[in-house]
Amino acid sequence: MIHRTAAALTISLTLSGCISLAGQQTEKLSTTIQLKAELDYLLHVPEEVPTSGKKWPLMLFLHGAGERGSDLELVKRNGPPMLIAKGREFPFIIASPQCSKDIEWSHPEKIIALNALIDELVANYPVDESRIYLTGLSMGGFGTWALAASYPDRFAAIAPVCGGGCRMVARRLVDMPIWVFHGAKDKVVPISMSQEMVDALEKKGSTSVKFTIYPETGHNSWVEAYNTPELYKWFLSHAKEGE
Repeated sequence: MIHRTAAALTISLTLSGCISLAGQQTEKLSTTIQLKAELDYLLHVPEEVPTSGKKWPLMLFLHGAGERGSDLELVKRNGPPMLIAKGREFPFIIASPQCSKDIEWSHPEKIIALNALIDELVANYPVDESRIYLTGLSMGGFGTWALAASYPDRFAAIAPVCGGGCRMVARRLVDMPIWVFHGAKDKVVPISMSQEMVDALEKKGSTSVKFTIYPETGHNSWVEAYNTPELYKWFLSHAKEGE
């Protein structure tokens, strides 16, 4: 199914006081920043969902840079959307949004839009909020790190593939189950970018991060990663406590 989500917001600004006198004063900025965000996305809903009477896990998949644009067919080139198009069944509700051109998933505007998409799916489908999973490849791998770091309480587990992130956010992800994938011969996104994130997590005390390296694989490590049956079993083995 093809869907579009839109989050319409406005910007308001309040400054305390009038123009300050010369010198250094104490002032306060109070502001509400909102934006209008639209995302077209593919949505996979297992046939059993409408009649099952139960909550279902949700997976959010973020594509790479080559699939940006306004043609959702591009999103089916790789990862779960490609496997679904070939007839693969998954025990997840799977949302695969498309990023517009000239911007990346890790841009703050897209991070906010992706979180709004999850809100919409939770509101309209029987989503088990204790089992929301996140994965993405290349640009989507970077987006996976960024989105998880922005909303660490939202996801039960994440799987970034041939991406990278900011080591400074490792403290926000230290308790999250994370499975990282990368090809050792990747010349587009060096494996060191995943290694840095894994090292930062382990330095902060993470015991729930695992790292799969494909010794002879280049940038397209997503082919092997998403064809790994254990990945989906691993996702399903994790749920957030207390929900």
